[in-house]
Amino acid sequence: MNNLDRRSFIKKSTAASASVIVSAPFIQPSIGKQKASDTINIAVIGIRSRGKDHIRALAEIPNVKIAILCDIDQRLFPEAVSEVEKLTGFKPQTETEYRKVLDNPDIDAVSIATPNHWHALQTIWACQAGKHVYVEKPISHTLQEGRKMVEAARKYNRVVQTGTQARSSYSMMNAMDYLHKGELGEIYMAKGLCLKPRGSIGHVMDSEIPEGVDWNKHRGPAAYRPFNKNRFHYKWHWFWDTGNGDFGNQGIHQADMARMALQKNTHPVRIQGLGKYVVWDSDQETPNIQQLEFEYEDGKILQFEVNGLGSNDQGSVKVGNLIYGSKGWLNMQSEDEGGCEAYLSDIQIQPSGYSSYKETKGPSFKDDNPETADAVLNHFKNFIDCVRTGKWQDLHADILQGHLSSSLCHLGNIASRLNKTLLFNPNDEKFIDNPEADSYLTKMYRAPFLLPDKV
Repeated sequence: MNNLDRRSFIKKSTAASASVIVSAPFIQPSIGKQKASDTINIAVIGIRSRGKDHIRALAEIPNVKIAILCDIDQRLFPEAVSEVEKLTGFKPQTETEYRKVLDNPDIDAVSIATPNHWHALQTIWACQAGKHVYVEKPISHTLQEGRKMVEAARKYNRVVQTGTQARSSYSMMNAMDYLHKGELGEIYMAKGLCLKPRGSIGHVMDSEIPEGVDWNKHRGPAAYRPFNKNRFHYKWHWFWDTGNGDFGNQGIHQADMARMALQKNTHPVRIQGLGKYVVWDSDQETPNIQQLEFEYEDGKILQFEVNGLGSNDQGSVKVGNLIYGSKGWLNMQSEDEGGCEAYLSDIQIQPSGYSSYKETKGPSFKDDNPETADAVLNHFKNFIDCVRTGKWQDLHADILQGHLSSSLCHLGNIASRLNKTLLFNPNDEKFIDNPEADSYLTKMYRAPFLLPDKV
C-alpha cells in the first residue's frame, strides 16, 4: 500500500465511506535509491508507552527489520523482545547504550520515543552517524535545540520525520485541502484544544534506583537528581527539566494542525497568555490550565487552550481544533478519533440595522477505510519510503515543520511562566528586548551530555 499515491487511497476508500472526500495535496513518494525489497534495519530507542506504538507500526511495513531495541530500563526488554518476535518472526538485539546503536554500521535509521530532554542530542548524534531519524513530538525540549536539529538534518542530508502523525491522516489532509482552496473564505483564526483530564500525581519521596534502571542515563543532559517515581516513566512530562507539560505532550499535535490550517511557515511575532497549576496539590511543575494567543506578522491568530481538569467540549471538540474562516468554521477531532465537519455561515445586515445569521452543514471528512485510516502507520510508511528514496523533501512532517510547531509550545510555556506579553523576532529566533525570556530558549547541559556548539 505504501507505493500508492494518496489519491489512489482516496478512490479506494470512497465506496467504504459516506463522508465527502476532497482531493488532497500530498503524493506518496515512489521507491528510488533503494529497492522496495531491500531491508531497512531500524533501532527503536525508548520502548515503553509510545515506543510500543513505534514497534507495532514498523512491524507492519514490508522489508523493515526492527533490529535493535534500546532503553535504559532493562526490565522492559523481555516483553518488548517477545512482542517483536511475535509480530515479525525476528528476535531483536537489546542495548542500553545509545552510542553503541549508532556505531552499528548495519543500522539505517533510529526511531526515538525517549523523554523530550533527550530528543535533540539523540537526533543530532544520529545524523552525524549517518542514520535517518523518526523523532517523537515535541522534537525538542527548548527552541534553540530545535534549530540545531534542523541544521544537523540538512548538513548531513538525513531524512528526519517528526512524530506529528495527524499530517498523515487522510481525513485531516482532505479537510486541510478544503480549507486551503478557500471553501471557508479567509482563514483568520485557528484554535487548538487540549481538554484532557489528568489526575494528581501526588507527592512522592525519593527512593532507591530500581535494579536494571540506568537512572544517570535517564537524566542525561538534565541536572542529576535522586531517583523519584514521579520523575520517571511518563510522569517526567510534568517537570520542566525533562518535559513541556501537556501543551508539549498532547497539545503539540493540535498546535501543528492549527499552524497548518493558517498556512504559517514561520514563528509568531506576539505571544501572550496565562498558565497555572490549579486544584491538585502535587509535585507537578507544569501548568494544567493554559489560555494562550499567538499573533503572526500578518495579523492571523492562533489560540490554544489546555485544561487538565473536567471541561465542556467546544464545537463538539475536546482534543482537536476549531478553524475559523470568513465564510464559516470547521471542527477537527484528534487523529485518534478522526473526522472533521464544516459549517457554512451566512451573515446579513437587515434594514433594521441588526444582523441575521444562518448556519448550514457543510461537508464532512472521515476515512473509514481500515487500510488507510491508521495515521500512525501512514506516517511511518511515509518515513520509510523517504528513507528509501533519500528525499526528505517528501516527508509529511519534516524536522523543520516539527521545529516550527514545537516552538509554539516553547513560546507559549515561556509566556505562561513569565505571565507577560512577549514580542518575538522570527528571523533570529529571539525575543525583542527581553533577556529574561531569552534565557528560557536554551538550557544548561550536564557533562558529558553536551549539546554541540556546531553540528
